[in-house]
Amino acid sequence: MAGHTVTVKREVLAEPIVVWNTVTDVDHADKILTAVEKVERVDGVGFDVGTRWRETRRVMGRSETEEMWVVEAEAPRRAVIAAESNGTVYRTVMDFKPSSLGTTLVFSFTAETAGAGAGQKLMFAVLGKAGVKAAKASLEADLADIAKAIERRSRR
Repeated sequence: MAGHTVTVKREVLAEPIVVWNTVTDVDHADKILTAVEKVERVDGVGFDVGTRWRETRRVMGRSETEEMWVVEAEAPRRAVIAAESNGTVYRTVMDFKPSSLGTTLVFSFTAETAGAGAGQKLMFAVLGKAGVKAAKASLEADLADIAKAIERRSRR
């Protein structure tokens, strides 16, 4: 299997349940995350295993739509979402760790392609660093947006 993993983290000045409620608010993701243009719920209510939605997100200057689903949900500690596109499986693990400031929010994003051929392996080797850099920037922007949304709410 060929693939890459990117992990980022950020301190958020709120209790884990507050951070959880913001991160898992699928229906309002386009109001919280600046890169998300549109969200369309496909199946499920709230945020639980099996919940599915289509998310249109600005990626490297283009709009991309992917169907995503919840694989694991342990409020307010851990959530895992997945997507699949063109033979590559994407997983984002989100850990909500209590900290002295509130919550350490950790995102780990993995992209894996099963049965990658020689051409795909070469492409991963050549383009891998650029993809990892772009994924890291995207995840860090999402974390900043989440922290900003929580701070905005707490000032009200």
